[in-house]
Amino acid sequence: MWDERYAQDNYLFGTEPAAFLTAHVGSLQAGQRTLVVADGEGRNSVFLAQQELEVTAMDASPVGIAKAKRLADERGVAVNFELADLLSWTWEPDAYDLVVGIFIQFMGPEDRTKVFKGIQTTLRSGGRLLLHGYRPEQLAYGTGGPPIAENMYTEELLGAAFPDLETERLVAYDAEIAEGTGHAGMSALIDYIGRKP
Repeated sequence: MWDERYAQDNYLFGTEPAAFLTAHVGSLQAGQRTLVVADGEGRNSVFLAQQELEVTAMDASPVGIAKAKRLADERGVAVNFELADLLSWTWEPDAYDLVVGIFIQFMGPEDRTKVFKGIQTTLRSGGRLLLHGYRPEQLAYGTGGPPIAENMYTEELLGAAFPDLETERLVAYDAEIAEGTGHAGMSALIDYIGRKP
C-alpha cells in the first residue's frame, strides 16, 4: 500500500518537516544519535540531519526510501536509511539519544504496545522520545491519518504507554496543518515528549 502511495512524483507529505519537529528544534543537539521510525519519504529524517544529528531512518517501503535518499542528496546531508518492517525491527538496547515517531498510526493496539516497548528499550539514559500523532477526533476532520479510531492516541493512552520514561510534554490540541496532500487542514493532534532517566 505504501509503495503505491509513494509512487507519485510529488512527496505525499511534502518535503518540509512536521511542524511538531520545528517547534522543538531548540531541544536538539548536534551529534545526537537519532532513530526516526517509519520515516516514509524522509522529510523528518532529512531535517534532523540538517540539524547535524547522526540519523538512522527506517521504513518498510523501498519506494519511500528511494525518495528519501533523493531528498537527502538534494539537501546535502547524510542519513543512514534502513529498509525494514517496524514490527520486526531489532531494538538495540541503550542505543539512541533520540527516537522520533511522526504519524506512525498504521498499527493497532497490540502492535503499538510492542513498538512502544521497543522504543523505551532502545533509548539511552537521558534520551528522549518525540512522538506526534492524531487523536480519535481526527476522524471527524478527515484531513489525514487512518480512519481507525483505535490506532489514534489519547492523553490517557500516552500517559500510561511509557512507564520507563518521564513525561516532559503531553498536549492535545487542534491545529491547521499543511504537510503535503497527505496531511492538510484542521487536525486533532497530540504531542508526547518523554525522557529516559
